Amino acid sequence: MLVFRLLPWEYSVRNLFRRPLRTGLTLVGLTTVLVLVLVVIGFIRGLEVSLARSGDPDTAIVFALGMGENLEYSSIPMRTADLVSANIPGIGERYGRKYVSAELYLGTEVYVGNRDRPSLGLVRGVTPDIVRVRRGAQLESGRWPGPGEVLVGTLVATKLGVDREELQSGAGLKFEGKTWRVSGEFSAAGAAFESEVWCGLDDLQQAMQRQDLSMVAMTFATSDGFADLQMFCKERTTDLRLQTIRENDYYALLQKDYGPIRMLAWLVVALVSGAGVFAGLNTMYAAALGRAREMAVLQTIGFARPALVVGLVQEGVLLSAAAGLLATLITAVGLQGAAVRFTMGAFALAIDGKTVLIGCALAVLLGVLGTIPPAIRTMRMPIVEGLKAV
Repeated sequence: MLVFRLLPWEYSVRNLFRRPLRTGLTLVGLTTVLVLVLVVIGFIRGLEVSLARSGDPDTAIVFALGMGENLEYSSIPMRTADLVSANIPGIGERYGRKYVSAELYLGTEVYVGNRDRPSLGLVRGVTPDIVRVRRGAQLESGRWPGPGEVLVGTLVATKLGVDREELQSGAGLKFEGKTWRVSGEFSAAGAAFESEVWCGLDDLQQAMQRQDLSMVAMTFATSDGFADLQMFCKERTTDLRLQTIRENDYYALLQKDYGPIRMLAWLVVALVSGAGVFAGLNTMYAAALGRAREMAVLQTIGFARPALVVGLVQEGVLLSAAAGLLATLITAVGLQGAAVRFTMGAFALAIDGKTVLIGCALAVLLGVLGTIPPAIRTMRMPIVEGLKAV
């Protein structure tokens, strides 16, 4: 069994402070790389968390047959909500009101205040029954919208590309040829609904001169209700042309559709991490070759070459771990809760435990991969040549 004496741990720590300029520049470079990595991972995690929180396994949606995931193009008769409520057993009920929400959903141009240019916004015409079905929704400020009023989600400002102050209660919005007043703001526990504008269903139908719906959402109290709903949609295929899907399955399909974007984001993580590895290699090569005489002296007094390699790796890991902690602090303080505009609406970057864990693991990996090659290169130099090195 091969046994060799390792360099003392404090030796590696002291070495980092013997060259403060080089150590500082390396720390800044690694921190920059890791901040970029954490931002991209936070983007991926934010998208996943938003879609996961939007789907309720006890909730199903009914919409037009053949629409796929494009709910904004769905059109079903207004009477669908009453038919579903009357024919499907197992729907949740309280105080004589069933958990059924008739909704009209569309993407449209929205003008904020006196702005000349519109932004693409997501508008949902709803009734008060929506709060029974979208159980994560809660009023943050203001009140439920009356005629000619709207309720805005906490991420609507991000989706529209405006300041949040421009959407305070009393602010004006214009869409579908009508001016609306903001009555309040709501949140939805991080779900995709937070990037939507909610208004009265009747008001939106009048503004759009439509009498149909985009979908009907319902929450079941029993597990058998969804099977009955599926049977109902199949039986009414000829006249109503309906289809149904569990809400969590619908958002799982959306997450699958966004798979290429997530893969591209992971590719960016790999490229940025690779750039960090090469930057570390360049720096560590210069540092290791500049310490050739030191390494030769350590071998002369009895330290084996593997022990010196381990010592250099320790220095690299210490430096990259410090960069990882610094990058985590920067993103946690400066970017936590920052929102990103996206096709599905908007969502917050998720600098959560999983994001930090992946970032720290990459930091340690950068320290190892950036140190081992130059360490091995230095150890291959004969001791005599090392002692003569300048």
